[in-house]
Amino acid sequence: MKKIDTHQHLLYPQSFAYSWTRDFPELQDAFTLEDYREAAKGCEIERTIFVEVDVDSGQHVQESIFLSELFEEPSNKIAGVIAKCLPETSGFIQEIERIQNSALKGIRRVLHTQPDELSLSKTFRRNVAALSKYDLSFDLCVTQKQLALGLDLVRAWPEVRFILDHCGVPNITEHRSIECESWQQWQSGIQALAEEPNVACKFSGITVYGTDEQRDVGGLRPYLTEILEAFGSERIVWGSDWPVCKLANGLFYWSQITDQLLGELSTEEQDAIAFRNAERTYKL
Repeated sequence: MKKIDTHQHLLYPQSFAYSWTRDFPELQDAFTLEDYREAAKGCEIERTIFVEVDVDSGQHVQESIFLSELFEEPSNKIAGVIAKCLPETSGFIQEIERIQNSALKGIRRVLHTQPDELSLSKTFRRNVAALSKYDLSFDLCVTQKQLALGLDLVRAWPEVRFILDHCGVPNITEHRSIECESWQQWQSGIQALAEEPNVACKFSGITVYGTDEQRDVGGLRPYLTEILEAFGSERIVWGSDWPVCKLANGLFYWSQITDQLLGELSTEEQDAIAFRNAERTYKL
């Protein structure tokens, strides 16, 4: 199935530091564009969107510039860059203007590793509001327990386009049935976010949140069913979360599972989720 991968990470430890990978021995090597191509063989991924990898302090501008240079080479098939920026800082607008180019489609500030108070500051809110001026989206990276925080942010800026990463990071290991409290908490958070028209949902990376027994078509179908019910096929995009998905079976496995799940939908719905929504949402 033809796809645009809206969540590609690339790690170049010879150029940048990624302190967060210390907790994941499997992710401490380099994961280059060439490595991605090898992992993506047979996945029918035609283009990708690079998403920032939470590089260490002071390196994010250079990461964006580096990836924008990769974007300039058509054979790399990078359709856009989602850069790390720090809306909580006074220099946010200057950073945006420094990295502004045809590659830049949006920004991301990982929130699940930060105190909730960070995104509640006046500076953070003023800066994110400015994204609409630059026609940039905001990738919303929160966990299940932070979905209410995400909803607050989305409602604060109805003119900004938000993309919820990884289905809101559901606590799949706790979801023993759709009647359990944890599932219902995730479900209600998703439904509330979906009521806001400026939010899309990324069907990506969720295998790492489940057990081996949950990482199959049957175990993951309820998550696609739920986001389809909430967002509709016109507000869902597909992504791999490579190489993080290597922590749970890898890219080829995720592609196979999602091809099977999307294959249960109409051709129009399949195409929308696999690539058409990405083109529109990220303005490729």
